[in-house]
Amino acid sequence: MSADAWVAPNASVIGKVRIAADANVWFGAVLRGDIDEIVLGERSNLQDNAVIHTEAGNPTIIGADVSIGHAAVVHGCVVEDGCLIGMNATVLNGAVIGANSLVAAGAVVLEGTVVPPRSLVAGIPGKVRRELTDEEVAGLLGNSARYVPRSKIYRAAEV
Repeated sequence: MSADAWVAPNASVIGKVRIAADANVWFGAVLRGDIDEIVLGERSNLQDNAVIHTEAGNPTIIGADVSIGHAAVVHGCVVEDGCLIGMNATVLNGAVIGANSLVAAGAVVLEGTVVPPRSLVAGIPGKVRRELTDEEVAGLLGNSARYVPRSKIYRAAEV
């Protein structure tokens, strides 16, 4: 784990997990790298009660500037840079979420799904609904950027 990262005291980090600089893991979140590797990229955040797990042969790789929403499940997949995975969304084994994409709250991205960059994915099963605008992509990046200074406040308070 990078010295610049922050992990909430009641979050669980188990097994083969790499947490990059300024990444932050919030209360009740679980990163369980007991089967394969998990990577949480720079400035990415794993929000309260989210779960990251793997499958043999399917590590979970989360790029830089990614927000994984409250209670989301990200399992054995790749989430490229600049994405937001909404609250209670699920991304399953072998899926690839292209850079600067938004997976809507409650969506379920099925195994092996490949989502192009800058996509809005919604529904069960998750389907690409449209391409994101430049303004929407900036909003995704702004969301992850807001979590970094917030995590530093908690870290300084030794919470």
